[in-house]
Amino acid sequence: QVQLVESGGGSVQSGGSLRLSCTASADGFEFDYMAWYYQILGFQRELVAAMPSEGDAIYVDSVKGRFTIFRDYAKNTVYLQMNNLKSEDTAVYYCYASGTKVVNVEGARVRREFWGQGTQVTVYS
Repeated sequence: QVQLVESGGGSVQSGGSLRLSCTASADGFEFDYMAWYYQILGFQRELVAAMPSEGDAIYVDSVKGRFTIFRDYAKNTVYLQMNNLKSEDTAVYYCYASGTKVVNVEGARVRREFWGQGTQVTVYS
């Protein structure tokens, strides 16, 4: 059973920093895509930043230059470093992982997606 365990949320004054982390229990999966989403109450969940195994990181325009996503592949962990936080960054942040796993002796793979439980980030003035 794959679990994504998040940590690092909290309350911070505007202009401050937080670092979110998310560790995936692998259960045989190889995660080639990990990302962070955020959700404000009453609105849809939206992508903040993504880290594919190949290629460049992806950021929503509102966080470019302030947030950095990076991974520790050995630990199956993805981080979101958030600097110069603003009140509009206040939301529940969710970790997302997509990966594949070998399911038979022929090497066939299945792909699954997983979500973390969410961690609250509150930025106050």
